[in-house]
Amino acid sequence: MPLALLALTLSAFAIGTTEFVIVGLIPTMATDLNVSVPSAGLLVSLYALGVAIGAPVLTALTGKWNRKKVLLAVMSLFVAGNLLAWQAPSYNTLILARILTGLAHGVFFSIGSTIATGLVSKEKAASAIAIMFTGLTVALVTGVPLGTYIGQTFGWQATFLIVAILGLIALIGSALLVPSNLKQPPAAKLSAQLKVLTQPRLLLVYAITALGYGGTFTAFTFLAPILQDVSGFNPSAIGIIMLVYGVSVAIGNIWGGKMADKMGPIKALTVIFSGLATVLFVFNFTAYNSIAAVVTILVWGAFAFGNVPGLQVYVVSLAEKHTPEAVDVASGLNIAAFNVGIAIGSWGGGMIVAHESLGLMHTPWIGGVVVIVALLLTRFSGALDKRAQQHDCPAQAEAA
Repeated sequence: MPLALLALTLSAFAIGTTEFVIVGLIPTMATDLNVSVPSAGLLVSLYALGVAIGAPVLTALTGKWNRKKVLLAVMSLFVAGNLLAWQAPSYNTLILARILTGLAHGVFFSIGSTIATGLVSKEKAASAIAIMFTGLTVALVTGVPLGTYIGQTFGWQATFLIVAILGLIALIGSALLVPSNLKQPPAAKLSAQLKVLTQPRLLLVYAITALGYGGTFTAFTFLAPILQDVSGFNPSAIGIIMLVYGVSVAIGNIWGGKMADKMGPIKALTVIFSGLATVLFVFNFTAYNSIAAVVTILVWGAFAFGNVPGLQVYVVSLAEKHTPEAVDVASGLNIAAFNVGIAIGSWGGGMIVAHESLGLMHTPWIGGVVVIVALLLTRFSGALDKRAQQHDCPAQAEAA
């Protein structure tokens, strides 16, 4: 494994940690910043919005730049954003810091795959991408719970300082190890992105992605306050529960990928969305018992992230049919759709928590309803696939 790939993996780890660690720190930050829990939850939404904008727009605008220079600029922005969060004198400054780091996140994962494949021979390209994305998975398993523990013990500012240091190490590693003469891929023009966004079939999948992911984050954003106020856990236990969730996510990602390969994306997503909606409804009842709550969260993590491989595979397969000249753009826009879902889900959850006749324990079941909408759209998209197949190959369809 080239050492440069290790620098990319460390970057992915730092970025993954800073995105999700805030979920475990929301009650602490709300108290310290003297803002409401929904306002603290908005820090999740605004980060995701930064990713959604950064991935397609900034990647297109920097398409002609040298890949290494873009990487170093993005990681510098990431470090600066986390240092700003560490020293943020107010809630408004923290909002700015989260948006900046979100923009960096979006561009990093858009160009990271290209850089990773440029470091190895062609037959090792998929493995290189997998190694880089391992940083994101490991962040969910170890970085988020450790960051939550550090934030609970030494103050939430300490978490952002440590993430900034990790980002700086990754930045120095990239500067020293990533070659400057990497093959420059064709620039992803905004016009190509607009062409993808005019394809109804792809727009349907982006809606499925946003709703399927957004439903989870309607409740997940406020998991820490639910565990403290409803389940009765001490703040110090939140980091351990986030570890349980992270392990479950890692297993769910692998399980979801294998299921999508074996059953096809539509059938796999049907199973996963059905399971996810069920778990969210069940959590309305199990949240009141500490043991039952942890068991539910363990199952929740597997379903919540198990849909990622199936959705990505499905987008790529549809893009190959409808926009063959812009498959990478279509795939990148699905990453943006995930983050649009996180942004809307977190914001929606905050509105539910703030509503005088609703509150924290209305976020899981409403999130479940949103996932059911994603499930219905998945089935509708599958029916459209079947109809298109019958139109293209009527004899084959009759034989089947």
